[in-house]
Amino acid sequence: MTRVPPLARRSKTLSASLGLGEKLFASSEERRFAEAIEAGLEEVEAGLLREVSFADDMADVTSRYLLEAGGKRIRPVLTLLTAQLGDGANPAVITAAQAIEITHLASLYHDDVMDEAEMRRGVPSAQSVWGNSVAILTGDLLFARASKLVASLGEGAIKLQADTFERLCLGQLHETIGPRIGEDPVEHYLQVLADKTGSLIAAAAQMGVVFSHAPEEYAAPVVAFGEKIGVAFQLIDDIIDLAEPEASTGKPQGTDLRAGVATLPLLYLQRAAHGDSGSAELLHRIEHHVDVFETEESVSPQHDEAFALAVSELRRHDVTAQTLDEARRWAREAVEALDPLPQGPVKLALSKFAEAVVDRTT
Repeated sequence: MTRVPPLARRSKTLSASLGLGEKLFASSEERRFAEAIEAGLEEVEAGLLREVSFADDMADVTSRYLLEAGGKRIRPVLTLLTAQLGDGANPAVITAAQAIEITHLASLYHDDVMDEAEMRRGVPSAQSVWGNSVAILTGDLLFARASKLVASLGEGAIKLQADTFERLCLGQLHETIGPRIGEDPVEHYLQVLADKTGSLIAAAAQMGVVFSHAPEEYAAPVVAFGEKIGVAFQLIDDIIDLAEPEASTGKPQGTDLRAGVATLPLLYLQRAAHGDSGSAELLHRIEHHVDVFETEESVSPQHDEAFALAVSELRRHDVTAQTLDEARRWAREAVEALDPLPQGPVKLALSKFAEAVVDRTT
């Protein structure tokens, strides 16, 4: 019998979800602001457990599996946060936040199948437990449930959800087939990140503005912020993938590289290899190890050790520092996009979140 992990105990605060320090909200006004978002997140969390219930015992188990494994709920928190530019966490905002998180959850089931990932949120991935077919169908069920929630918000919400879902699929498709002949691999990769990660974060921020009845002119800045900070977030994940494995994630070092994903450090290494023999030699070793992972049913501990050594060398290489610089550029542009927003706790929290995103490597 499959055992479902207990519901992760998380502090439902801005600090926990967005990585912001508690000192950020020092004044009484800022504390009230944070408390309003925390109260909204409690409503969202209760609704998530309700909305991933189906008239089938197996579907209930599989759909709640990753929800109960944890997650920081970054996307619904952003919806609640930008809603403070308007009426706050009204019922429509709560529904939108739930739909956004369920959409994200559904995408994780599908991503893990396509990436053949073994771990997610510190537990075995769904397809590792039940197989690809169950994992895919669970993702489909969750997409359907998210769509039902969005439908209750009206035609505009349906179009926003459909546009976002289209970009999610296109991003995954373009990642799978790779860049076309003559297309710059780095630009191709950054567009994949904007579609796969940035689009949903942007939609989360936009829904907060739209359904809180905030001024219409605030939508474009938060959309630009969401897309750019999504790219920065993923670039930092590329760097974290090269770090020593953490017990909290259960992922081995270089998980993306093992799966044949050309992350930005590797793409930069490919560029550097054209004019530098040391970079070319490191690239050759990494590609050799990846070929072995893809073709051999099992690999020796010695091969794992040699691959870990190559990954560590890649982390120390200049291309990883270059990746960090690129992530910082996207985060900086995300903050600059917020210029039209009024001064206050929303703008401050979003700006500090951007800083926290790029500080995750330290």
